[in-house]
Amino acid sequence: MSDQTPPFQFSEQDVDIQHRETVFEGFFSMEKLTLRHARFAGGMTESFTRELFLRGDATCVLPYDPQRDEVVLLEQFRPGALGRDQSPWLLELVAGMNEAGESPAEVARREAEEEAGLEFQTLEHILDYLVSPGGTTEMVHLFCGRVKTESAGGLYGLEAEHEDIRAHVFSADEALAMVADGSINNAAGIIALQWLQINRPRLRREWT
Repeated sequence: MSDQTPPFQFSEQDVDIQHRETVFEGFFSMEKLTLRHARFAGGMTESFTRELFLRGDATCVLPYDPQRDEVVLLEQFRPGALGRDQSPWLLELVAGMNEAGESPAEVARREAEEEAGLEFQTLEHILDYLVSPGGTTEMVHLFCGRVKTESAGGLYGLEAEHEDIRAHVFSADEALAMVADGSINNAAGIIALQWLQINRPRLRREWT
């Protein structure tokens, strides 16, 4: 007989953090936790340690023009892609770290201007997701934003933040093809474009 126990029977109250130590403090920080937690079979685990990357939350937005059926994607260097069988310049969404006191929608609008010279006429929330919860606290707030792409594209970024960004305009079909062939291989871009594939007819109807 299959297990009929519903998921999420535990909560944060079922985790016992016994020690928390900051092991690195820089642009980001890292903590070492000693903890134990409840077991599905009953009782608690033995104490164990985990390193946790404290990155903070981010907001990512897919700019979409429903009339021209085009999206804007940003090309920029990412050191985390070094050492792979690909270019470390990736095609990504408009994105930025959430600052204290800012809502995700405010971050979306700020970053659209800084990174692509765009202004969103409408923002639709897609979802929020944990990036890699086995090792980092980061959550991404994902949106699709209505824009006009006829004059979009060009070079952007804040020099003070070492940003060097090229904004590209692609047809929605071109962007979806790049997801299919692996040219776009970052999570936010894949999720947002696949969401667009599902919601494209509705957006073209409601946003035009």
